Amino acid sequence: MALIEGCRHELEISIPVEEVETEASRVALDVQKRAKLPGFRPGKAPDSLIRKQFSGDIRQRVLESLIPKYLHKQFEAENLNVVGTPDITDVHFEKGEPLRFKAEFEVVPQIELGEYRDIEVPYHDPEVSDDDVVQRITEIREQKSEYVNLDPRPLQDGDHAVVALESIGGVEGEPVKQDEMVLEIGGADTFEAFTENLRGLSPGDQKEFEVTYPEDYGSKRLSGKTVRFRATVKGVRRKDLPELNDEFAQDLGDYRNVDELREAVRKALFVQRQNEAQQAAKNVIIDKLVDQHEFPVPETYVDRQISNRVEQSLRAMAADGMDPRNLKLDWEKVKESQRDKAVREVKASLLLSRIADREAIGATRDEVDREVEKIARQQREPVAALHMKFEKDGTLGRIASQIQTEKTLNFLFERARKTA
Repeated sequence: MALIEGCRHELEISIPVEEVETEASRVALDVQKRAKLPGFRPGKAPDSLIRKQFSGDIRQRVLESLIPKYLHKQFEAENLNVVGTPDITDVHFEKGEPLRFKAEFEVVPQIELGEYRDIEVPYHDPEVSDDDVVQRITEIREQKSEYVNLDPRPLQDGDHAVVALESIGGVEGEPVKQDEMVLEIGGADTFEAFTENLRGLSPGDQKEFEVTYPEDYGSKRLSGKTVRFRATVKGVRRKDLPELNDEFAQDLGDYRNVDELREAVRKALFVQRQNEAQQAAKNVIIDKLVDQHEFPVPETYVDRQISNRVEQSLRAMAADGMDPRNLKLDWEKVKESQRDKAVREVKASLLLSRIADREAIGATRDEVDREVEKIARQQREPVAALHMKFEKDGTLGRIASQIQTEKTLNFLFERARKTA
């Protein structure tokens, strides 16, 4: 076996002429049984005529039978973990001679693991203050609030305006349109342009104005754009928050009073922030592992990861109401721009898999079953039917792989050297 570059190798294989003749005879006999030639009953045409008349078909079937068979034997003999489909070239197939060909293919790289049990990462358990608890409970009250319709009057700060909104310029494609949206006049989450242009209007009033969105706005379709809107005020509302008392706490769940609610909120905030902090530390561990290990990665894996990243971008665009086909983008440049990140992600995946193998970390059947049950509840499907579906389409394997990855990251985090 010859190394070409990175993970790409080449094999030259020769199949003995006896094997080739045996396979050709078997194929010719099979063709003879099915062939319909003028002047001969099915299965009675002479072998020489069959081989002449169907030479192309026989050749193709012999190649399709022998090349994969001998490739697989050679891969097993050399203990090669091949990635993707080999490229077959230089096929030499002549009567009375061995069948020879070359195969180029990629293999999973051999990774020499360095130290991974004592990686230094910045981490400390998060803190939750009384103000944090108050803010979260206020958010819960906001979610449980009720809107009360007020008699028509000019909008003022603190009011919640019911507005029909439609873009009339500044955005490509279909207009941005909402028949009924609620905006708090003067609210922290309301753009100043909306507040300034809606303040003082009454239900039934209509106005056109421009809103400039920041470059980092969540919707890519609107980020950095100056959009002209036509707004029609449909109503004015007041938001009433429920009173914070024991009855409110009891309505939220198994809490007897407000103190129990506060304690539950404090614990929930701690768990949430702890998970976020640990995930940030795990990301640092992954980056350090990738930086510490130098090895080639299969281009097949990199191409697949680039495709995944591009597809995620396309889905995000579609979710923002943009049609990627209308964008004048050089998709080859887009893919190339994703390459470095894709290579690091592939390296991280291979390293975590290698560590999992060394430490005998894997997903148990119970862990996979619990995840399937969770998905079944979310999708409201029978567990047994979903399990069978996942087994057929390979989802079970992906679930097991995700569980293995998470357990490996937990293993690395537990053994990391944490610094404040």
